[in-house]
Amino acid sequence: MTTATTTPNSAAKQSSGAPVIQMIGVSKWYTPEFQVLDACSTSVQKGEVVVVCGPSGSGKSTLIKCVNALEPFQQGDIFVEGVKVNDRTTNLPKLRSRIGMVFQNFELFPHLTIMENLTLAQRKVLKRGKDEADAKARKLLQRVGLSDQAPKYPGQLSGGQQQRVAIARALAMDPVAMLFDEPTSALDPEMVSEVLDVMVELAREGMTMMVVTHEMGFARKVANRVIFMDKGAIVEDVPTEEFFGSPRSERAQLFLSKILSH
Repeated sequence: MTTATTTPNSAAKQSSGAPVIQMIGVSKWYTPEFQVLDACSTSVQKGEVVVVCGPSGSGKSTLIKCVNALEPFQQGDIFVEGVKVNDRTTNLPKLRSRIGMVFQNFELFPHLTIMENLTLAQRKVLKRGKDEADAKARKLLQRVGLSDQAPKYPGQLSGGQQQRVAIARALAMDPVAMLFDEPTSALDPEMVSEVLDVMVELAREGMTMMVVTHEMGFARKVANRVIFMDKGAIVEDVPTEEFFGSPRSERAQLFLSKILSH
């Protein structure tokens, strides 16, 4: 298993204020017989890093996609900075512009240059001028170590480089939180660390993050809490040290015994 380079766990401490993300009894069915989320409740404070893990098909990706309504759900409520996601009157495009989302497969626009990928939403959604959007994009490309790639197209970059561009693009919108859906699962092993290093640095800087991942080295270094899911339910939601040191459920113990043995 590949992990991030050695960086001390300096994720931001939890805030005592209102949570940035709050889920209350969220349930979702794909069909009447197939329930993918079962009464999931949790919250994420400002500056907190929460890793969501569990076996394949446990509902991890679906859970975080519900946060910005990329996945609808039938029961429960989700709030982002007090705004109810599942309220019909909520302006979802505006809400989504405040929540950065990084997918497994990058989702960059292949016909646009890297610079254009980073400036399009800034100009269309945030109404930034070209100079301001370009300056923001250049700053973020430097931050993820890709300043020299601005004029290229996504197809000219490696998978690790494309994922770092995707992170920069999400950051260009000045999000209140970042959601990562298995951001390294589509990468060659040697490219994993370059993406995780960027994520570690974001955590160190205090970015609020929910991360679906099997990279347990990353979880141990930067996560404040670990949510373990199985069969659509949150089985454990505990501090990182407790999850790795003494998981309460037999299912989590079995999961860790398999994933940490490689």
